[in-house]
Amino acid sequence: MKYLYIKTISLVVLLSACNKNKELAQLKDKSYENNVNYNVGFHPVSPEYKIETAELVENFYQKNIKKPGFSGGFLMAKNGEVIFEDYDGYSNFALKEKINANTPMHVASVGKVITAVTVLRLVDKKKINLDESVSTYLEDFPYKEITVRQLLNHRSGLPYYGNFTEIPGIWDRKQTLTNNDVIELLKNTAEIKLESKPNTRFKYCNTNYVLLASIVEKVTGKTFQEALKILILNPLKMKDTFVFDDIKNKDTVTQSYHANNKKMHWDYLDGTYGDKNIYTTPRDMLKLDKALYSDQFLSKNMKEQMFKGYSYEKVGSNNYGLGFRLIEPKEGDTYTFHNGWWRGNKTSFVTLQKDTIAIICFNNKNSALAYKTKELAAEFGNFPFITKSKK
Repeated sequence: MKYLYIKTISLVVLLSACNKNKELAQLKDKSYENNVNYNVGFHPVSPEYKIETAELVENFYQKNIKKPGFSGGFLMAKNGEVIFEDYDGYSNFALKEKINANTPMHVASVGKVITAVTVLRLVDKKKINLDESVSTYLEDFPYKEITVRQLLNHRSGLPYYGNFTEIPGIWDRKQTLTNNDVIELLKNTAEIKLESKPNTRFKYCNTNYVLLASIVEKVTGKTFQEALKILILNPLKMKDTFVFDDIKNKDTVTQSYHANNKKMHWDYLDGTYGDKNIYTTPRDMLKLDKALYSDQFLSKNMKEQMFKGYSYEKVGSNNYGLGFRLIEPKEGDTYTFHNGWWRGNKTSFVTLQKDTIAIICFNNKNSALAYKTKELAAEFGNFPFITKSKK
């Protein structure tokens, strides 16, 4: 009987493993591949709109963004159609390699949008539960009350890894910090404490999105780059987008610069991804923006959860959804966007869902010019920004 019992247990374990492998294999099914149609049925933009709007946008771009401090790419689109775009500056100043439409740039925290969409695609496929404990996916994660949703909307209460690695004796800053290192430090370091009780307040924190990328890896059994390809990049033909996960190859990617064209330094914090270290182009980002209008790419319910605010304990118009920043004025339209900054890469992705407009600006020279996108948005909707034309 004992022998039979052992054989039965072994069979159950084997069947469980087979089922898990089958579930992971489903990530390669046709629903994620290039032949899937995510077209939304936008009306073609009229020639008159293109001409008038291109002139307005170009004038704004020339006066407000394309200045000596700008180096990068800029794009404005309506209904998924590019109305105006321009590229300027260098991906490698020393080699005089110019930025063009196919130059992947480090988009800093704009990459959180891509990380969030990757997670939400897995939620739609029932591989992840938004309100499940993070410890369900990351074994021995010590904070059982923190959920996946709270990572996405920055309500976890976790501290920023750049701060807790500065606690004396915790981390050798000559060693590059990785996603796995962040998780192990959270598990094993008594000195690291939550900054607030989970789901009591908003606190923007890169640690959340490092954990989300790692959850994707645990759930899929693949690297974040591989999972990203299957879930987003291949279906949308985003051929110029990738995850940078090996700092040893730092000289092979688009560099970032100070205003005087001196190259920005790299250090031990440049090894994590999910929170940053996603490289893409304005054209690739537009493909993702267009797909977000499709209920086949993300379910209607999932998009409703993504584009709503979660933090109302403090009075104000600023809020955060699941991977998107929101400005919710008392009067006017909700402004949906994400900005980014890391090592001189200052970036902006604006998606005006009501008006089916995208404004994308990536800059690899340490300048806030990319953030002027909000002023341009005010030309297309009732947003709480003052522009020169509205004074």
